[in-house]
Amino acid sequence: MKLAAPPIRPEFDRPLPPFVAIAVERPRPLLERLVRQGWLRKLLILLVLAGLWEAAARWQDNDLLLPSFTATLRALLEGLASGELVERARLSLIVLAQGYAAGVVLAFVLTTLAVSTQLGRDLLSTLTAMFNPLPAIALLPLALLWFGLGAGSLVFVLIHSVLWPLALNTFAGFQGVSEALRMAGRNYGLTGLRYVFGILVPAALPAILSGLKIGWAFAWRTLIAAELVFGASSGRGGLGWYIFQNRNELYTDKVFAGLLLVILIGLVVENLIFAAIERVTIRRWGMAR
Repeated sequence: MKLAAPPIRPEFDRPLPPFVAIAVERPRPLLERLVRQGWLRKLLILLVLAGLWEAAARWQDNDLLLPSFTATLRALLEGLASGELVERARLSLIVLAQGYAAGVVLAFVLTTLAVSTQLGRDLLSTLTAMFNPLPAIALLPLALLWFGLGAGSLVFVLIHSVLWPLALNTFAGFQGVSEALRMAGRNYGLTGLRYVFGILVPAALPAILSGLKIGWAFAWRTLIAAELVFGASSGRGGLGWYIFQNRNELYTDKVFAGLLLVILIGLVVENLIFAAIERVTIRRWGMAR
């Protein structure tokens, strides 16, 4: 039996639309490109605040109450050039790093227990309800009794200031992880720390970074406040003691220089370190805008 040949489809020409030149988008004006730069907008805000500070100081016309921005900047540069402010900042940052690191480790231990067992969840909720509302600086008298005049007391209050907000944010981030990701981790046989660091931590990273930034801010301001008390007690300390000492000697420009350095360190940590971490993690992964 002879097979029939398949039908041949007729050929035809499809007329193409006429070519139309596409207009090339012109480069944006320089002013519009500059406005789109986030760092430049923030710099303009800082310059406006500095101008308002200078105007208020000149209107007040009393350097003992409010030194001008230029006088404060001069005192800051002199303190940095002499090395005194550099040494004070170094002492503060060393203690801050110790307390912050210990607080982060303890927070992750607590949250790991909380996502693993019911007892861990009860422990975390109970401890945070007890200690999170308690100001860290209020524990400094007890820390002085327990650890004496030294860095141990400062590290203790720093751990308290970092531990609870970071633990709460991390646990909230873990609770917000979708059930699909949780099931995927279980299907791969992930348990314990492998499950936490392989599934929960990457998915909850925005909340964890938020907790890290909140903990950093709490720790930094707690350290400066604690050093003010430490300075009165032992004559030692970092930037807080520098501020306290110059306040006693009525060097108001140096007091404001110390405060300005505290602000500058906070801006550097927030806009360089944490911003870089966010850029290479959650922004790169599309988890934040």
